[in-house]
Amino acid sequence: MDFLLTEEERMFKRQIREFVTKEIEPFSAEWDRRDEFAADSFKKLASQGLTGLTIPEQYGGQGGGVIHFAIAMQEISRACVSTALTLDTHLAVSVRPIYKNGTEEQRQRLVIPAAKGEKICAFALTERGAGSDAAAMETTAKREGDEWVINGAKCFITNGNVADIVLLLATIDKTLKTRGITAFIIEKGTAGFSIGKIEKKMGIRGTSNAELFLDNCRIPMTNQLGEAGRGFPLALAALDEARVGIACQAAGLAEGALDASITYSKERQQFGQPVAEFQAIQWMLADMATSIDAAWLLAYRAARLADAGQRFTKEAAQAKLFASEMAVEVTRQAIQIHGGYGYMRDLPLERFYRDAKITEIYEGTSEMQRLVISRGLLA
Repeated sequence: MDFLLTEEERMFKRQIREFVTKEIEPFSAEWDRRDEFAADSFKKLASQGLTGLTIPEQYGGQGGGVIHFAIAMQEISRACVSTALTLDTHLAVSVRPIYKNGTEEQRQRLVIPAAKGEKICAFALTERGAGSDAAAMETTAKREGDEWVINGAKCFITNGNVADIVLLLATIDKTLKTRGITAFIIEKGTAGFSIGKIEKKMGIRGTSNAELFLDNCRIPMTNQLGEAGRGFPLALAALDEARVGIACQAAGLAEGALDASITYSKERQQFGQPVAEFQAIQWMLADMATSIDAAWLLAYRAARLADAGQRFTKEAAQAKLFASEMAVEVTRQAIQIHGGYGYMRDLPLERFYRDAKITEIYEGTSEMQRLVISRGLLA
């Protein structure tokens, strides 16, 4: 897919691959084994300026576009999906929305240290009874003088227990449904804000996902992000960019599985010849490669539209839907090619398989992506 990139973008891709090969890939299995937030991975991302990749330089970032974010997600995910998810959560659905919708004071106070990687961010939308159905949100915000008082709970929040800054959605009037949802910034150490259960997960074990509790949590009016009642469209816009990242995450891990399968099929001998000589294996590899390329084309199209300032909601959903379902199938096939070895933890295939499944769920399930796409077609 490199022919779709400019020379500068190809150079950026090479730099990220070199960084990942040296600083991420050797540690990815250990981060998975520890089953906790890999703080080292975030520090490594910050050292390369990736924590502020799409943020202007004046606010501590690199000034790259969504296409640069897509490339970074691709290359990181070839080695470690957990690290890619940490970046996606921190940057795409947290720092970027604060930069795009925040006041100058909020940009100076929050965006600059977050873009530099001095602070880590989380995005808190999901609740036990409000996943895909955001209108069912129970977390409330009530204004009292110059403060907002927030009560409620969030679940499955990536980076939740380690975040310095949480971009949180709450409703100021449940009767208004999504039109009452407002965005707020909760900072670590705020009275009434606490961490609950840390989830144990099937995959993405190098990340942490936590419950967040808000019990009469008081924040100043200056921690409201954007207009009251406009939190839902703010979140949807952030999710559009994040879905491009998840599409590249899925395609990246699938590419890693394909590369491993090609190498193994050339080396593994059965019946006196490499298994790559068997047509059954050749056809599996051909299908895997074709599906991965299709995912890249969809993801790059969405990224280009985003950078051109055009609407890309449907295209982001298409990329995310296709790439995530493709990743599950490709990693399954990769394990099949490796046989018993693929099932063992000595190789990364079983980790890729476990990590692939979540790409069909977070940032909107496959079912929700189909709904977004159909709405775009019928509008």
